[in-house]
Order: sequence, then C-alpha cells, then structure tokens
Amino acid sequence: MNATSYPLTWPPGWKRITSRTRAKFIGKASRMVQGDGGPRWEAKRDLTIEQATRRVLDELRRFGIPDWRVIISTNLKLRLDGLPRSGQPAPKDPGAAVYWKDGDQERCIAIDRYDRVADNLAAIAATLDAMRAIERHGGATILDRAFTGFTALPAPEQPFQVLGVGANASREEVERAYRLLASEHHPDRGGDADRMARINRARDALLEGS
Repeated sequence: MNATSYPLTWPPGWKRITSRTRAKFIGKASRMVQGDGGPRWEAKRDLTIEQATRRVLDELRRFGIPDWRVIISTNLKLRLDGLPRSGQPAPKDPGAAVYWKDGDQERCIAIDRYDRVADNLAAIAATLDAMRAIERHGGATILDRAFTGFTALPAPEQPFQVLGVGANASREEVERAYRLLASEHHPDRGGDADRMARINRARDALLEGS
C-alpha cells in the first residue's frame, strides 16, 4: 500500500465533506472518583484518539487482519509505534482513512463526516462492525460485494513527493523547495497553472502539519 499514516492519505475519487457535524461517540469512564455519596465512576468523556484507534484495530482483528497489515491515516502526528498520538491540537482536516490488506485485496474505508478525528475513526470501526454482522449471518457474498466498494485505489501522490522533499522535511526545507518550483512553474513565467496549483496545495498541506 502506498498510503501513509501521516499526513492523511484520502482515497482518490472519494468525495470530501465540507460541512461536518459533532458525533455522539463516547469513551468509557477512565477512573473511579470519590463523591459525596461514596466512590463512583467519572462521567463518560469524549472518545479519545487512543480509544478510537483501538476500536478500529479490534474490529479488523475480528476479520482476521493483524495490526501490522493496517495503516490508520490521519493528520495527527504519530507515536513511536506509528499510531496517531493523543493530546495534540486538532488538525484542520479531521478526516480519517484506514487501509488494510485482506489476502491479495487492498481495502480502504475513509470517513470525514465528523469534526473530530476520534469520531471519524469510531465511525469507521462502527462500519466494520456492521459489515461483520453481515458475515455472521451468512452473507459472505454480500460482504465481499460491499467491500468491493471499499477497494483501495492507488494512493495519490503525497505532498512531500510533489515538492521533492523528504516525508519529515522541516518548514524551511518545504519553503525552499516551494520557492524553487514556483520560480520554474508559475504561470507568469510560462509554467502550467494546474502544476502550480498542485505545488501550492502540497506546500499548504505540509506547512499546516508542521
């Protein structure tokens, strides 16, 4: 798979949502606290990135997909184990895409309906759970047809590839590469407008994540 865990690799051809809503996915209470009436569990909180990531991986394991065959792609920077890290500012684009390989088939589900990354990941997990219900009721053929709609197309060219920099390029490296390419491809200098638009988008995406 050519998808990257960071930044978000959105499947080509999949429509993006511009007007997002707040989801109602909630996480479990995290600890016992002492109240006036004695010990009690804390009120449930918003679902965390860690909890949502775990839901996705758990659902895929039930399909027999090991963690190492899964790429969870978001605009959240990564932990040392390559999974999205909690406790960082919410990215401007909260979309999430999950890629995995099932035998020889590459699959993908991507959701950006909600305004939090954790909720979009939870929605992916809920979608997987619904599909597993189809499998449980003997609908293997239906399930396969449903997954056909989620077949992962070749991943789009990544922003760092457009600018010709490394995946972890610094802000200065990104800006230097952008200036060099802009001097060559700007329409005012005889360059191609579409190519310049790609360069502009790539720069904006990399600087937003830096």
